[in-house]
Parts: sequence; structure tokens; C-alpha cells
Amino acid sequence: MPATVWGLPVHPLIVHLVVFLVPLVALAALVVAVWPRARRVAAPWALGLATAGVVSVPMATSSGEGLEKRVPHTALVERHAELADGLLPLVAGVWLALAVIVAVAWYSRRGTDAGSGGAGAARWTTVVTVAAAVAAVGASVATGVQVVRIGHSGAKAVWHDVGQEKPGR
Repeated sequence: MPATVWGLPVHPLIVHLVVFLVPLVALAALVVAVWPRARRVAAPWALGLATAGVVSVPMATSSGEGLEKRVPHTALVERHAELADGLLPLVAGVWLALAVIVAVAWYSRRGTDAGSGGAGAARWTTVVTVAAAVAAVGASVATGVQVVRIGHSGAKAVWHDVGQEKPGR
């Protein structure tokens, strides 16, 4: 991946993809988790979106590590990098919860189509779906909070001294 695009660091460009995509993934996962009709219709789409989110996070992290080598090392930059390292497991958790929801729905439809299943199958699929939905809610909320924390720390690292008066003026 190039370090710059048109003379600008690539990291802010990729980060804006993450800042848009990951909260959208979290919102889609929340809707799928709490609304059964949306679960049936939108879960595969939310999983696809989550896949793009999971892919975008390491791209942002990698470009950020490259930029980190080119800017002055400060405590603010270090804090931003530390927070950013915690995003991928959270987004992966959202992805995993959505994957379970999609897989169980696929299995349930397949079992119904084949005429098998019965009450026992319906019971375990409901339990697994509810557990995955609870996991999706938790991971989505944590992901949203982490994106805000990372974004705030990054903005603070870049803009912390803008607008302050310089000594001697």
C-alpha cells in the first residue's frame, strides 16, 4: 500500500472509510439483532458489510503504522495507536455474531425445506440465534464506542495545538 496519494498521507483517506463503514456495520448488526423481520431479510447484507469492515480495519491500522514512523512520536499519537489496535477484535466479534445468525437461518430454512427438524431443532436454533443476537448487540455497542474513542484521540493527536497562541506573539 502506498504511503501517500497525491502527496497526502493515505491514512486519513482510509480512516474515513473505517469511520463511515464500521459504525454502519454496528448499526446494521443492531437492527438485525433486535428485529426478527430484518434478520430474515438483511442479515446476509449486514454480514457482507461487516466483511468489508473487517477488511478495512487492518488497512487503516497498517497505514497508521506507516504514518506513525513519519510523524513526531508523542503520547497522543501513542494513545491513538493503542486504541486503534483494539478495534479489529470488536469488529470481528460483530462479524462472527452476524455469521452465526446467517448460518443458523440458512440451516433452519434448509431443514424446513427438507422436511426435517422438528421441535428440538427449532429450540436450539432459537437459543443460538438469541445468543448471537445478544453478542451482536454487545459487540456493536463496544465497536461504536471504540470508533469514537479512536477518532477523538486521532483528532486530538493531529489538532491539539492548533488555535493556541505561540509564545512571543
